Amino acid sequence: MIENPIDPDSITDSPSTLPYAHHVGSAVIRPTDNNKIRSKALSSMEEQVDMQLEQIKEQIELLSKQAKKLLDRRRASEEIYSAKMSFEPLVGHVYHLYLKENGERVLSMIAPSQWGKMPFKEHIYSLKLLADHTWDVVD
Repeated sequence: MIENPIDPDSITDSPSTLPYAHHVGSAVIRPTDNNKIRSKALSSMEEQVDMQLEQIKEQIELLSKQAKKLLDRRRASEEIYSAKMSFEPLVGHVYHLYLKENGERVLSMIAPSQWGKMPFKEHIYSLKLLADHTWDVVD
């Protein structure tokens, strides 16, 4: 019988489980650099979070603008409905709010440019009646 010249303590029956290459022709096995993996993962995560936070910031700004516009419509609507009007306004039409000398507000169908001599102290603004019966300032 031929005796193996290699020391039995230096060989293994399952070389694929070794954490290193077991002969010269084996693939190079390098230990995982956990710090490098963590660093890449953290960098990617921070980029994604920053991108999503920027999207949320844009959405907040849009919602803020929408809320301001709604509040402006509400304020204008309250002002119009407390003004004197001698007709029923129709949805989709533009009307004009004027201030009289005595401080009374009047809603009119006549635009400021259509008056010969302006019978009011001032033109406050022009508004359009929307379908939800709120008023949108157009001028």
